[in-house]
Amino acid sequence: MSLGARIAWDDTVLPFQLDRSDVRGRVARLDGVLDRILAQHDYPPAIEALVAEAALLTALIGQTIKLRWKLSLQVRGSGAARLIATDYFSPKAEGEPAQIRAYASYDAERLESDAPAFPQIGSGYFAILIDQGAGSVPYQGITPIAGGSLASCAETYFAQSEQLPTRFALSFGASRTPGADETWRAGGVMLQHMPKASPFATGGGSGEGGLLLAEDVVDGDDLENWNRSTTLLETVEALELIGPSVAPTELLVRLFHEEAPRVFDPQPVAFGCTCSEDRVRQSLSIYSAKDIGTMTTDDGRVTADCQFCGAHYEFDPGTLGFEAEHAPGDGN
Repeated sequence: MSLGARIAWDDTVLPFQLDRSDVRGRVARLDGVLDRILAQHDYPPAIEALVAEAALLTALIGQTIKLRWKLSLQVRGSGAARLIATDYFSPKAEGEPAQIRAYASYDAERLESDAPAFPQIGSGYFAILIDQGAGSVPYQGITPIAGGSLASCAETYFAQSEQLPTRFALSFGASRTPGADETWRAGGVMLQHMPKASPFATGGGSGEGGLLLAEDVVDGDDLENWNRSTTLLETVEALELIGPSVAPTELLVRLFHEEAPRVFDPQPVAFGCTCSEDRVRQSLSIYSAKDIGTMTTDDGRVTADCQFCGAHYEFDPGTLGFEAEHAPGDGN
């Protein structure tokens, strides 16, 4: 594949449908976006891997939803990796990219540098939050940490919360060429059984801990089609997912040519953050003057840093807090 073709597929999500199997899906490639996310912080390798996986899942999941504003993915655990948080913002206009941001919070003293990443989350929960903007009620779905990866957690979420069989194949990692900086690449495929008008099975789950499996949700020809599609997905190789030598369209033909794949318009994605001085000031408006005093530095300033993009803000403490927001003569 030519350099121009590779660049065309960088940082994109390609929707597709397998007409024979009644299965829909997405192919995602994150390149510059993931580099920008991880460049904001000097994360240890285990945390970098978790953030990369979460960002890739967010790109795949966010594009499946008729989103008007924001989808958030949150992983909270009892282990050294305490929090992985991502946001996916829908495109502001036709043809514009969706925006993704992500960050992690971890306990450096408890983190084991040579241990696998996922077990260092410990027990906890995996959550998807959907906010459609003003005038809507945010949706939140929560499932326990399960399986051996964040992708497994996402599959459990869709089975439990949406009763939709879902499967992910993901690959990500950093590479370094002679004389160049380290760069991150990530790629993945998401398969999801098309929703049915008839109710799904409502009995107890047959999986570990009573969690739902595909056979609890679909049966008959639907289950046979689903199993065939996921078996084909399991043949994918890591380098095919990441690229850059295999285009997403070529990958779909390689994996699913007998399932009649049909592609739709790709969605570009970019790194983006919604933080601003006004937003930070608004978030500080809930605190009292006493609270603001405890936040004030020796230089007489209140500072704040965005965990997502690294932006730094400084404020005059006299203009912050609940009392400042409701000072006499301000019209409130």
